[in-house]
Amino acid sequence: MRGEFNGLKTKILREQPCAFYVHCFAHQLQLALVAVAKKNIDVNSFFTTANSLVNVVGASCKRRDALRAQYQEELVRAFEEDCLIMGRGLNQETTLKRAGDTRWNSHYGTLISIISMFPSVVNVLQMIVDDNPNDSSGEAYKLWREIQSFEFVFHLFLMKAILGITNTLSLALQKKDQDIVSAMSLVTTCKEYAFEY
Repeated sequence: MRGEFNGLKTKILREQPCAFYVHCFAHQLQLALVAVAKKNIDVNSFFTTANSLVNVVGASCKRRDALRAQYQEELVRAFEEDCLIMGRGLNQETTLKRAGDTRWNSHYGTLISIISMFPSVVNVLQMIVDDNPNDSSGEAYKLWREIQSFEFVFHLFLMKAILGITNTLSLALQKKDQDIVSAMSLVTTCKEYAFEY
C-alpha cells in the first residue's frame, strides 16, 4: 500500500503533502516477526521445508485429491474407534494452506493444517515416492524423511505456539475500534504469555 509510485501512500501524499504515513500495529508486528524469523537459520530452514511440503503435496489435483481422501479415511477411522474429538467447527474438510509472504500470520494457518493432516501428508508423500520414479519422487522422499525428524516436529509445535500468541494479538490489532491503550495492554499480555512458555 505504500508503494513508491502507485501505492496508496503516494496517492495520498500527492493530495496532501503534509500527510504522515504510519504502519498499522498489525503490520508492524508482522514485520518484526519476519525480521526475527529470517535471522534464525533453524526457523528459516523450517519454514522453507514447510513451504516445500505444501508445494509438493499441492502440486497437482491428483495429489490434493489423494490428501483429501487420506484425511477422510483417518477421520472415519478415528470416528469408528471413538477417538475423534467432536465439536462445532472441528473435522471440517481441509487442505494444506499456502503461506503468504506478506501476511506472516498466514504461516500459522499453514502450521495448523500440517499438524491436523500430518499422517495424511506422510502417506501422500509416500505415495508420490512409490508411484513416480522421477525428480519429484526424490524431493518427496527428502521431505518424507525430513518432516518425520524430531527437529522438524519440534519446530512445528514451537512455531505453532509462538505464532498462536502473535496471531491472537495480530487479529486484535486489526480491529477497527482499536485504540493505543488497549493495544499496549494486549502487547503486555502477549509478552507475559510468551514468557510462560
